[in-house]
Amino acid sequence: MDRKTEQWPLWEVFIRARQGLDHKHAGSLYAADAAMAIENARDVYTRRNEGISIWVVESKFIHASNPDESASLYDPANDKIFRHPGFYHLPDELKNI
Repeated sequence: MDRKTEQWPLWEVFIRARQGLDHKHAGSLYAADAAMAIENARDVYTRRNEGISIWVVESKFIHASNPDESASLYDPANDKIFRHPGFYHLPDELKNI
């Protein structure tokens, strides 16, 4: 990596393969701005027309939970049984739900 590239921000690239699918993380790259990041992402991650949509996000703007704290983060949902499908009784007339 040259000196100029080291000064550019790191961007995370998300690609949507086709209509109706979610964007998936494809990788990271350095670019001077968002327009350059999209162009570089197109060249690097969709060389064979693998995608129909590209999202780029500057890495410094992504915040994630700590995997070591997952128990305390997700614990509150366990005591809300109404969030589970088995909590509800559906009439026999309803099919394919």
